[in-house]
Amino acid sequence: MNTFELLKPRPGLRVLISGAAAGIGAAIADAFVQADAQVYICDVDASAVEKAKERNPKLYTGVADVANREQVDQIIDDARARLGGLDVLINNAGIAGPTGDVESIQPHDWERTISTNLNSQYYFLHKAVPLLKETSDCPAIIAMSSVAGRLGYAFRTPYAATKWAIVGLVKSLAIELGPENIRVNAILPGVVQGERMDRVIAARAESTGVSFDEMKEQYLKKISLRRMVTVDDIAAMALFLASPAGYNITGQAISVDGNVEYL
Repeated sequence: MNTFELLKPRPGLRVLISGAAAGIGAAIADAFVQADAQVYICDVDASAVEKAKERNPKLYTGVADVANREQVDQIIDDARARLGGLDVLINNAGIAGPTGDVESIQPHDWERTISTNLNSQYYFLHKAVPLLKETSDCPAIIAMSSVAGRLGYAFRTPYAATKWAIVGLVKSLAIELGPENIRVNAILPGVVQGERMDRVIAARAESTGVSFDEMKEQYLKKISLRRMVTVDDIAAMALFLASPAGYNITGQAISVDGNVEYL
């Protein structure tokens, strides 16, 4: 096998991606479909799922609130039935959570962020790991963390707390599942171009009393390359980790961020 072939996931790879009707998840799903994988996505937004299916008819789809364990169980059962098993789990679903100082963040906003960003990862792992143990095709788990999972992030404490926790979960699972030949890694995106990041910048600008443009410039100054990353950058890393080239990569928290220096 030549070097180029090592960088391509096996055709027919069975992949489940949460929160994948838009944004990073959708880019990852499209990349795997283009690599001839079988891809099942789920998302809480039914209309977005329908649009994703229209855009890419090869996708298998489901609708679920990933913070609800019973709905996650149904998604995994459906994915197993449609795909015939599972080779790659990508825990991508997450929300930005509230922006504000810790005394003003409401308990329900904190709890919703923890449930969506962290508890959901456990729900998927609990049901999917037995399926991954059944495949011999270099099974992999990819968890979406954030640059906020390696740096402090003032006024975004619920979000940062979940993203740090995901890194700890990944590093622990890599040790636990290594003897089963299951690789576990986290991707830590930085400042990603798109509507979601625009909303984050706007909220932070409002909370600190500056304009949107000023806050955006503050974000860019924190990045060594002085530019945002794209969803395709994140998708490329996911493809790499699921390919034979990533066969001996596990327990890693890999930043794709242009080197964010601080938040």
